[in-house]
Amino acid sequence: MTQFFTDNGFLIVTMLLAAMLALSLYLPLMAGQLSLASPGFYALGGYIAAFMSTRLFPSPDGTYPLALLLAEMFIAALLSGALAVVVGIPALRLRGIYLALATIAFVEIIRILALADSFEYVTGGAIGIFNIPQPFASQTGYLWVVVPLLLISALLIYRLERTRAGRAFVALREDELAADAIGIDPTYYKVLAFTLGAILAGTVGVISAHLLNTWNARQGTFDAAINYLAFVLIGGSRSFVGPIIGGMLLTALPELLRAGAGVGVLPVGLAQFLADSRQIIYGVLLVIGTIFLPQGLITPRLFQRRRHS
Repeated sequence: MTQFFTDNGFLIVTMLLAAMLALSLYLPLMAGQLSLASPGFYALGGYIAAFMSTRLFPSPDGTYPLALLLAEMFIAALLSGALAVVVGIPALRLRGIYLALATIAFVEIIRILALADSFEYVTGGAIGIFNIPQPFASQTGYLWVVVPLLLISALLIYRLERTRAGRAFVALREDELAADAIGIDPTYYKVLAFTLGAILAGTVGVISAHLLNTWNARQGTFDAAINYLAFVLIGGSRSFVGPIIGGMLLTALPELLRAGAGVGVLPVGLAQFLADSRQIIYGVLLVIGTIFLPQGLITPRLFQRRRHS
């Protein structure tokens, strides 16, 4: 078992991070908001980690104290939340595809600023920032941070769904006009959901920057937003379990295809083609899922059946 985690540590950590990024997009969806801003906050968190660890607290030997990693996560969460409030108040007045376009524009603004010469000292420009120090001796060490963070995030969302705020999110998702008529403030709760998702995405960005050892403008793009959306829609958008399953499953899929080629389950050429065409696969899965599984693989009805059986 130990050898399994050692050999697949990077993939396992990446799957768990993808699950949390899916949750960051699921939170606005709880309130009926199709926000694709998570990659922007994810990129922001990564740049905060890269700047602090290479510019403010450089490490000559490549190691990095765990306390500083936790401090980066706190700062990224704070700044991402503050920026989400500033962006969310005007943007969340939009609905549907117009909100999606506005949040995509936000992601592009972050990417363009990262490439600008004026911010090159902070972001590294087009090249990015390299040699980000590692707080752990091996990639499996990140599990000591990622696993508790995912469990805490899932538990908080589980509790949130059963609070007044969670019920307000659901009411807004089902019918915003009716929710407004019974006294629910749409702007407040939509901004709250948007901010919670931004905090989670920014925190994940910090961990990813150290895990990848480098950070640049390619980390937060429109393609990433489509991936996160696929995680949620394929896994299920009506329960927090769905995004976790979808994120882990779709992240592991290319590696499973490559592994299948390695053991002869699939022809090497076919497996490589499928692994390289994951964006096409995501698109096909989205179409199939929308038609045959509109609520995803995991639905609240699934849990209701188990309780009654």
